[in-house]
Amino acid sequence: MSSIGIKQELHKLIDSGDDKFVKMFYEMAKAYTEQLQKEKMVSEGEKDIKSGRTFGLKEAKKLADNWEG
Repeated sequence: MSSIGIKQELHKLIDSGDDKFVKMFYEMAKAYTEQLQKEKMVSEGEKDIKSGRTFGLKEAKKLADNWEG
């Protein structure tokens, strides 16, 4: 089945699903996208390390102290 066909089928399942199904599907999709984001961040961090874009302890502390949050 093509990606478009799968999306159409998912829309039908969501539209006909009860509250429990919709909430479970939402949590699953949310967890999946959060995991993808974490994997992307790790990959970017590994590239930074390999390229030598790192900070020493003093530099990291200084950056952390200046963060606004």
